[in-house]
Amino acid sequence: MLDREGFRPNVGIILLNTKNQVFWGKRIRTHSWQFPQGGIKYGETPEQAMFRELHEEVGLLPDHVRIVARTRDWLRYEVPDHFIRRDARGHYRGQKQIWFLLQLMGRDSDMNLRATDHPEFDAWRWNEYWVPLDLVIEFKRDVYQMALTELARFLPRSSHHNRYLRSGMRPHHRDDMGETDSAAFDGAPSEEPGDPVA
Repeated sequence: MLDREGFRPNVGIILLNTKNQVFWGKRIRTHSWQFPQGGIKYGETPEQAMFRELHEEVGLLPDHVRIVARTRDWLRYEVPDHFIRRDARGHYRGQKQIWFLLQLMGRDSDMNLRATDHPEFDAWRWNEYWVPLDLVIEFKRDVYQMALTELARFLPRSSHHNRYLRSGMRPHHRDDMGETDSAAFDGAPSEEPGDPVA
């Protein structure tokens, strides 16, 4: 399902543990790590799609998490032509995403990467909140930076504060105006299996 401009509606999930570390999944049979994400089906709200993807990719149910926040608006990124299948070029441009920040209320053992017949990940780990920005493929970096930065102010306060927030420092990114801004987000040059990308 694409919008008129060629963007596929999508949700992204930033899942926190009690130390404000984020869930990072390894795409099955690849060396690419990323946040859980997936397309919004026709008739679904972003929240419904998020809970469906959370179960499909991580094996968690709504009772296992608490929604802390979500991005206000769609965040878009374009996919370079060489990542798009030939038959979709000219139609598909990229993703438009709503990102959710979730707090894990259950245990690590509640996660099940094989909750469905078509697993997305074959391994997972916890990472510091800002680490994924250093690893994400370049064309996704700006949207991940915007999402992590927008949602960082909602991080639950704990005895294990994020190192940047605790020290008052923030990672920096130079924007087009030469100003510096805080940074962060996901990683891996992979799209959803049904996406029109190679």
